[in-house]
Amino acid sequence: MSFRPVGGRDNPDMPHAAARSLHVPAWMTPHNLLRASMGVAVLTIALKTLAWWISGSVGLLSDALESFVNLAGAMFALAMVTVARRPADADHPYGHHKAEYFSSGFEGILIVGASIAILWAAVLRLMHPQPLEQLGWGMGLSLLSTACNGLLAWGMLRAAQVHRSLALEGDARHLMTDVWTSIGVVVGLLAASATGWTWMDPLVAIGVALNILREGGALIWRASQGLMDEAMEPTLLARVYTVLQEYGGASGGAVHFDSLTSRRAGARSFVDLHMHVPGRWTLAEAARQRSEVEQALMQAVPGLRATIELLPEDHDTVFEQKVQAGEEQP
Repeated sequence: MSFRPVGGRDNPDMPHAAARSLHVPAWMTPHNLLRASMGVAVLTIALKTLAWWISGSVGLLSDALESFVNLAGAMFALAMVTVARRPADADHPYGHHKAEYFSSGFEGILIVGASIAILWAAVLRLMHPQPLEQLGWGMGLSLLSTACNGLLAWGMLRAAQVHRSLALEGDARHLMTDVWTSIGVVVGLLAASATGWTWMDPLVAIGVALNILREGGALIWRASQGLMDEAMEPTLLARVYTVLQEYGGASGGAVHFDSLTSRRAGARSFVDLHMHVPGRWTLAEAARQRSEVEQALMQAVPGLRATIELLPEDHDTVFEQKVQAGEEQP
């Protein structure tokens, strides 16, 4: 059985494709975890600001500034997750699932802004070095906040795969960036303390800024691709193809499918395809067979909405005829 996809390309595999093999506690919902992220962000802001105040390290200051971005990102992500859960209505017949992409894009913009602020502060400190004080306390407080962020990010990434939440995944990946940023800052402070080269502290801060600038750009890119109706993940599409191939084989070749297109919007996936049946079948019989296929697809891919158009064998839609004649772009 062959398929004729209409437009689009398969996209790189996403982490949440393996969600069915993961388990998280019932309380680890996107809403609860994002509220926890806000609380941890407030805690880390306090710890890292105190660490900067004690040590005077611009690297620790850059780390504290990024925690403000974490807080703003978590607040916006919580708002967008709430919007995404709204049911479909007359103005939004396909639901509000794409709201989560706005969260990812907004957080990316915040990260880019924070990286620019960090670069500015680091360049000024590089031009006017200052001695560092009480690094032990500063690094200790920074590592404590890093441990909190790392533990929360680990739980959020697992929950994001289970709930298929882009907003949760974006916030978790931002927290992981913060973890590696903090580790880099501590390494820079240790190097500055061991060598006496105070310029190493702002130099590490510049490296930190460039790293989170890259992460911010990646989040913005992912959000833009989601808003442009990306195809379903290859692993999920493979499940769809498997169901259709099995059904086509079980029918003895009487039924075949083509013109499959797909897209994803947050936790929801959509497929549209044609189901060709023998012309001698009654409409009731064809509709019953279609219902069986829809049920099998929804069981294979949780959160899937399948739209199947019934057509007699060897018949195409007007749009397909125009595509084949070169009058329309697929």
